Amino acid sequence: MPQEIERKFLVTSDSWRGRAVGVTYRQGYLSKDPERTVRVRIAGDDAFLTVKGLTTGNSRPEFEYRIPLADAEAMLGLCEGPLVEKTRFEIPHAGRVWEVDEFLGDNCGLVELASDGDEFEVPDWIGREVSGDPRYYNSNLAITPFSRWAQIS
Repeated sequence: MPQEIERKFLVTSDSWRGRAVGVTYRQGYLSKDPERTVRVRIAGDDAFLTVKGLTTGNSRPEFEYRIPLADAEAMLGLCEGPLVEKTRFEIPHAGRVWEVDEFLGDNCGLVELASDGDEFEVPDWIGREVSGDPRYYNSNLAITPFSRWAQIS
């Protein structure tokens, strides 16, 4: 079974900027049930339907399928709550590629990065790890956007 392994961190500075061209993402959720999330995502000119299972530690089952762009556009109209919009930058550092997501819209001001695995050299622009904090799950950002948080704790 395919597995997604992800750890999330907050970004503390802009020193990562200018190292990659970003791709705009728009995504919505047909189901936000923590046991089975169903996401529709448009990434640049590509579109995907993704089913994710329950998170255990830093991993969960993930099934992702490419779908026609027109279908994804139509499905985004069926999604619950506001869409999550972000620009993703893939930044190489010490033999690993870090995915830096700069959120837009209602989540503007949130910049996080993801890495898979356990051991890695941490770039100087990485802050606190938020992997276990469900507020940072994209499906929850569609329910309670970052702009509605009183403060980051």
